[in-house]
Amino acid sequence: MNESKISVRYSRALFTSALDKKLLDKVYQDMIFIMEICKLPEMKEVLASPIILPSKKEDILHKVSGNNVQKITLSLLSMVVRNGRENHLPAIAREFIRQTKEYNGITESVLTTAVKVNEQIRNQVKDLIAGYFRTNVELREVVDSDIIGGFILRVEDSYLDASIRNKLRKIEKELKGRTLSA
Repeated sequence: MNESKISVRYSRALFTSALDKKLLDKVYQDMIFIMEICKLPEMKEVLASPIILPSKKEDILHKVSGNNVQKITLSLLSMVVRNGRENHLPAIAREFIRQTKEYNGITESVLTTAVKVNEQIRNQVKDLIAGYFRTNVELREVVDSDIIGGFILRVEDSYLDASIRNKLRKIEKELKGRTLSA
């Protein structure tokens, strides 16, 4: 079974259960916490190790999570480890977060600019996206000086590249496509 099917199935089960128990917001926070834990090199090593027994991995996850997460989240962690799917935890958490945002009508967008934008422009971009897509917007900003100027905006599957770098590439491609005559 491929990774995306595994993460979708586990996250959907957790999502449904959390929704039924009215714990969606708390489990959402748990999944953010789990994603952060899974980024730690030590935890990556523990989860990927074939030498560490599943019971020990489960114990480590429970101790690291401690009283910070809901019982339903601890149950998921235990089930994932017992089924040998612990290396899928980051993808499960990511998918759960995506499903929760979708359920709450939140669209995650990424604005890439050459320099940091001020709050007024940031709010204008959020309002523009919210109006066009009829959704709540969670805007993440990325500063990338390589785009020289302009911006790149990604909203769900839509992508708008209005960067100077992209325009220069188009000009270069056009010039290379023309033959020069003497």
